Amino acid sequence: MSIRAIIRGENHIDFARWWRRGVALSAVLIVLSVASLAVRGLNLSVEFTGGISVEVAAPGVSVDEARSALAEAGLGNAKVQIVGQDTLRVQTAEESDDLQGQLRDILGELAGLSGEQMDAEVSVSTVSPSWGEDITRQSVRALVFFLLAILLYLTLRLELRMAVGAIIAVVHDVIISVGVYSVAQFEVSPGTVIAFLTILGYSIYDTVVVYDKVKENESRASLAGRMTYTEMVSLSMNQVLLRSLNTSITSILPVISLLVIGAGVLGAVTIGQFAVALLIGLVVGTYSSIMVAAPAVAWMKEREPRFRQLRERLDQTGARSAGPVVEGAPDAERAEDGSTGVATAAPPIAPAGTGTIPPRPRKGAIPPRPRKKGKR
Repeated sequence: MSIRAIIRGENHIDFARWWRRGVALSAVLIVLSVASLAVRGLNLSVEFTGGISVEVAAPGVSVDEARSALAEAGLGNAKVQIVGQDTLRVQTAEESDDLQGQLRDILGELAGLSGEQMDAEVSVSTVSPSWGEDITRQSVRALVFFLLAILLYLTLRLELRMAVGAIIAVVHDVIISVGVYSVAQFEVSPGTVIAFLTILGYSIYDTVVVYDKVKENESRASLAGRMTYTEMVSLSMNQVLLRSLNTSITSILPVISLLVIGAGVLGAVTIGQFAVALLIGLVVGTYSSIMVAAPAVAWMKEREPRFRQLRERLDQTGARSAGPVVEGAPDAERAEDGSTGVATAAPPIAPAGTGTIPPRPRKGAIPPRPRKKGKR
């Protein structure tokens, strides 16, 4: 399948064959994410753990030099980072006035400051552990409310099984996104949490686009009784694939710009943390709408009596739709000719038990003119 075929809407990908590989990959990623969370945990910022954060502009000072100076003062466990171009940040979970003064003096000396300059240039902020616990509790509560609201809305808008499939995809996105942060030990800040809640809405949107197309195809007379539910979902995926890719690409490009220009060039740390979380979530969300949400609803619907009976009947007769359906075609028996892209009448379904399909009428064939009887 070429890129040109996808752009022209001529893609006929058998998604059902790829879903098993996608589900297997998702299972592996979820296991790795859970294992990393259990072993390594998350690199939580001081806003969640509580403590002291000290920053100062210190051009030319390396992380190793700062760690050596802190170790001599008995503060070897402090977290040291270079933020932006030359800002030195030190964070510690302990909190006391004496420790604040000690950190201010150490960082001021590293930056070559003294006296009033040290008080003006060195930034010190403290966060109590109770504030971090409150932020964590509110974040979890917001996630639960979000999932319940989505479950209720999609149940009313579509149906319960599709709502469950969408929730499965969202939980999948959350676990893998958090797992990436655990493996890479990216710092989790309040900006990261906001970004995660933002990408959940995007993931739901991409999933609803697929489900809405499935419901549309399910009600079309041209497909009634001629496709299993899995084949119908695969057809719907082919029809919305270009739309999903366009949405993903147009969403990812601005995020990359934020990451490169905002964080890389301008040194905006908060923007960088937000952009990294968005980028991870957008990629995982696009993947889950294709490889998790779609097969989940297909698996559940195939177990309904009517779709199970339909599959058994189609397996026995072999009377299935002969070719893809034209986007926007009327609900008549129509199919798209794969070679020319011209919509033509679909072949009639073979009688039950024959397993064959009558030949398609030759294009352009003109019935012969009836002969006139000769004059007597």
